[in-house]
Amino acid sequence: MSIVKRNNVVFPSLMNEILRPDWFGGMDSFNHNTPAVNVKENETGFELEMAIPGRKKEDFKVEIDNEVLTISSEVETEDTKNEDNYTRREFSFSSFKRVFTLPETVNLDKIDASYEDGILKFVMPKKEEALPKPKRAITVA
Repeated sequence: MSIVKRNNVVFPSLMNEILRPDWFGGMDSFNHNTPAVNVKENETGFELEMAIPGRKKEDFKVEIDNEVLTISSEVETEDTKNEDNYTRREFSFSSFKRVFTLPETVNLDKIDASYEDGILKFVMPKKEEALPKPKRAITVA
């Protein structure tokens, strides 16, 4: 019995083309509502930054439950022109929800959040027991 290697080049590429997320402008436009996130770890804690321009700090809902950080926002904007005979009027509704499982080393009581220049930033310090211990010399008796 011999092993036959198949090379199905046409079928996978066709399926990849059909199952593309932006097929007919579908899910690709949906993904634009999800803000980009940067997570950085340093010796004393974590920093989480989300790029969300054009909002106010009151637009965000931030919750922590069982070491799970949930960040969401819903904004509905409407054209303020008072024209009854409009030919076209577009409503705008934008929302997102991001959920992050925090490590056990984060001190949940000391998380700080700020929103400036379109960046929502969280500073999450580590617990004392998770901080690196300073180097010390041990004397041999």
